[in-house]
Amino acid sequence: MENQEPADSSQNAKQFIISEELIAEGNWVKLGKATYMDPTGKTRTWETVKRTTRKGQSADGVTVIPVLQRTLHYECIVLVKQFRPPMGGYCLEFPAGLIDENESPEAAALRELEEETGYKGDIAECSPAVCMDPGLSDCTTHIVTVTINGDEAENVRPKPKPEDGGMSLSPQSPTMQWLSVL
Repeated sequence: MENQEPADSSQNAKQFIISEELIAEGNWVKLGKATYMDPTGKTRTWETVKRTTRKGQSADGVTVIPVLQRTLHYECIVLVKQFRPPMGGYCLEFPAGLIDENESPEAAALRELEEETGYKGDIAECSPAVCMDPGLSDCTTHIVTVTINGDEAENVRPKPKPEDGGMSLSPQSPTMQWLSVL
């Protein structure tokens, strides 16, 4: 289906951004309005959210798929439970975070995994940068699969290690908890 050309030749008009207007800017994101040409040649506007934190890396952040492996147990995926103000409640999520300046996606994934769950693991694979919510924002992430040897002493009773100034990330914290699920 994706290779089909529209029947109407006006649908072949090139789409492009005509102008962008900044509406508001905060520490992490900025709200804007983009004026663009649609495929029919009509000028339209679109509200956008853009990251203020991108520093030339291949993506804004990493999303970690942590696979916990233990002898005589099923493999588990480790998730974190976090309160998310935009959602007005708790969400179960993969560990994730922003890539620091001059940091590789793989190093960021291992750092975020340890900060949020206490687990240490090995990189299995890393995706190219993918869009998170392209209808709203320019946020991108690398999806990084990490295997965790749950039999290693450092992974038997992991304790989250939040970075300085970060929120408490202990499994008992009402702010964030980690869970092992199938």
